[in-house]
Amino acid sequence: MSGQSINRTLDEGFYIGVDIGGTKTGVCIANSEALIFQEVKFLTNAEPEVVIEDISKAIRLFISEYCGDLKAIGIICGGPLDANKGIIQSPPNLPKWIDIPIVSILQKQFNVPVYLQNDANACALAEWRWGNGRGCKNMIFLTFGTGLGAGLILDGKLYNGHSGLAGEVGHIRISDHGSICYGKEGSWESFCSGTGISQMYKDHFNEQLSAKEICSLAEQGDKKALYIIDISASYLGKGLALLMDILNPERIVIGSIFTRSESLFRRSMEESIHKEALEQTNKDCLVLPSLLGETLGNMAALGLAISSNLDRGQS
Repeated sequence: MSGQSINRTLDEGFYIGVDIGGTKTGVCIANSEALIFQEVKFLTNAEPEVVIEDISKAIRLFISEYCGDLKAIGIICGGPLDANKGIIQSPPNLPKWIDIPIVSILQKQFNVPVYLQNDANACALAEWRWGNGRGCKNMIFLTFGTGLGAGLILDGKLYNGHSGLAGEVGHIRISDHGSICYGKEGSWESFCSGTGISQMYKDHFNEQLSAKEICSLAEQGDKKALYIIDISASYLGKGLALLMDILNPERIVIGSIFTRSESLFRRSMEESIHKEALEQTNKDCLVLPSLLGETLGNMAALGLAISSNLDRGQS
């Protein structure tokens, strides 16, 4: 567990944001304007109980170091999850996290409101409020991290769907071939995620590298890495074309891997979109990297805590 502290008194109270990713978890503290003062990160590769205890330790650390009242905690995590019941159900990139009632666990420990939201939805709202989705009535956010999910802002509102599962685009079969993900070959996530890129490289070259390592090699001109990235970018464009034609958004904002390595993906992605999408829906839509960049997860979790608390009439 590591963190960088800035000495500051938060007499007006503070909020906690928790971003549970497939690789690492981040916990941060901020004021009501989402100004972040301290962050702690640690790996998520332990049992759920251990990770939750690490989250609790980080929160207790913040409480001990800062003056003021803890107002609320916002937690974001990949789906599927039940935001209303506060349960992380069975995210494919967190295989041991099955029906974990994380909201009730933290509420009992800290006696404050705790909110849970799908990470793609929370990130969509953060980019819509503060990032490259500002000013749009219709936008889509794609995570493109360890996994692939979408958050949908339609007619100026977050769209959740009947069961809260809208935007689970990673499982959509986009090819008859490819690595097995979600129990089937050819899902969009198997081509356009950190896990998928790593698995494609292993399938083609019998060598296990992380997506970060593959992107780094591609930036150095490595032909094998460029080949894999080109496949990923092509399928990224194919999936984006489907979203453009179905939802006709003004912008699609893509985070994580795309934000860090946009230049590797842009050409093949755009070629694929041009081939697949309707001319008008393509013209209507800008595809952009996340403006919030590496702070997106923190901002998304904090935005959830702050806005949900305000909706409840808390201050």
